[in-house]
Amino acid sequence: MTTIQIKRKAEELGYLACGIIPSVAFDEYTQALDKCVASFPESKELYEPLYAFAAKNENAKSIIVCTERYNRYKVPESLEGLIGKMYLFDSRLSYAHEFRAKNEFETYLKTLGIPLLQGAIPARWAAAKAGVGKFGRNNFIYSPEHGSYIIIHSWITDKELEYDEVEENYLHSGCSENCQKCVRSCPTGALSGSLSMDRGKCIAQLSFFAKDIPDEETRSRMGLWLYGCDVCQDICPLNKGKFTESEEFPLLKDFEEYLKPENLLSMDEDTYINLTNPRFWYIGKENLWLWKCNVLRFMANSGEKKYHDLIKKYCDHEDQRIRETALWGCNKLGI
Repeated sequence: MTTIQIKRKAEELGYLACGIIPSVAFDEYTQALDKCVASFPESKELYEPLYAFAAKNENAKSIIVCTERYNRYKVPESLEGLIGKMYLFDSRLSYAHEFRAKNEFETYLKTLGIPLLQGAIPARWAAAKAGVGKFGRNNFIYSPEHGSYIIIHSWITDKELEYDEVEENYLHSGCSENCQKCVRSCPTGALSGSLSMDRGKCIAQLSFFAKDIPDEETRSRMGLWLYGCDVCQDICPLNKGKFTESEEFPLLKDFEEYLKPENLLSMDEDTYINLTNPRFWYIGKENLWLWKCNVLRFMANSGEKKYHDLIKKYCDHEDQRIRETALWGCNKLGI
């Protein structure tokens, strides 16, 4: 009965699907990481922190997995193709409807006598195992109705529950066998197939976590993306027509002005730390330089003359990374 109650509450709160599986070690996940490290040794240090997600909590008995969608929100025209949609509609923000739903769900679980444990698990793998989604060749999890424009939430508990049956081939891709559109469209060649991606080449990873500016060829291939990347999702046939854009995401219109490239480039530390970073925190508080380099790269790759003077202005910047990106932009544009 408890499992029925959990799934009923999840549906009531607007989750797309809810699955419950026993807590076991994710050996297949570890094996996939091993394969990525072997295939992309130059990106080894980027994979090493991910092994922690496979470590099983000794007290854990069950994992509850739910999915929600973000494809109902309107993408501001000025931000289309610049910032990954998932980050525009981040359900972890305290004023998001989804954030409140998550809190209500967690409170409900506790009223059922289901304590929640601390710990990390590989969310996409848990979702596939719980039957609430299928892997795509681009390594995102897909739902039949909403494609890969979904968010996964997972909870660990020390209570034994009734479990959903785990398909034997739960890691099998839900994509058409011959479709390689996401792999071929990846601007930097980061994708190579199911359960395999070079994190060191992924535009999203480079836009968030780069410790230095990428090489010149990679800068050009990264195109206009300032934060994240949606290329492999937007090109996917399984996502065609899945973005309905029927609702406004709370406060996004008010924040849009701060995300204009010119404003990001001139942003001061106080504004960044107190306003932009709490909204887009993957780029750390100490890394305003990375935002500015991303913007300069965007301006150079856009080819628009209106940015020429701005790029030249930063050729004498005190930060070597910003200065080098601006000089590269001038060379690229012949200015």
